[in-house]
Amino acid sequence: MHALAERRETLAAVESITGGLVAATVVEVAGASAVFRGGLVVYATALKATLAGVPQELLDERGPVDPDVALALAEGGRARCGADWGLSTTGVAGPDPQGGKPVGLVYVAVAGPAGSAVRELSLGGGRQAIRSASVTEALRLLAEYL
Repeated sequence: MHALAERRETLAAVESITGGLVAATVVEVAGASAVFRGGLVVYATALKATLAGVPQELLDERGPVDPDVALALAEGGRARCGADWGLSTTGVAGPDPQGGKPVGLVYVAVAGPAGSAVRELSLGGGRQAIRSASVTEALRLLAEYL
């Protein structure tokens, strides 16, 4: 968060698999209010379209666990929250596969003035371990772009 503050840039998070853990982790840092605009928890697939602006056609064709959906979530959060940077998470925490996608498949994405990127993760462990690692990897991706 310090790199964002130094650059006078802001962040928004759009979360599915992490259900608000990215936002909760960011606001644990003292001074987060200077950079964190807010975010969206779009756990239900329909909300990914209506709140975060993911094209419905993309969701219909590929489902919610997809690299292009992750990018659209990050871009949608950036636009809807008026932030310089958008960060997103989507994936399958388990215990069962979802839509043919295996447990542990996660996409994290970042969108900002320096461009956008998505990273595919294949995570092990239970639900909590997968969700926690997703937060870590999303923040790591952001840090790489800052």
